[in-house]
Amino acid sequence: MREEIDFDLVELEGLCRLCCTQEELAAYFNVSTETIRRRLNDDPRFRQAYESGRANGKVSLRRIQMGLAEDGNATMAVWLGKQLLGQTDKQEIDQYNHGEKISIEIVNPDAV
Repeated sequence: MREEIDFDLVELEGLCRLCCTQEELAAYFNVSTETIRRRLNDDPRFRQAYESGRANGKVSLRRIQMGLAEDGNATMAVWLGKQLLGQTDKQEIDQYNHGEKISIEIVNPDAV
């Protein structure tokens, strides 16, 4: 039988608040990724700390992003609109060239 590893759940929650991956958690706690997965499945307190940390990390990040949009960062406002409101960029393309020639120029900026 394996020795039970005692995880510091406050520390786990803090790392999950930073959105650490399971691989990163395993490396930090010096255990295998399988140990992290098994604990998530078998230990409700471990799962609660994991999920709570990740959720709070997302809320914190969203708060920062909203603040940037509210401060006038147009790029962030557009991105949030696309993510949260389903907004999209639309480009109208006329599929008919009405007899006019179409030329395409391929440019490679890295070419010498």
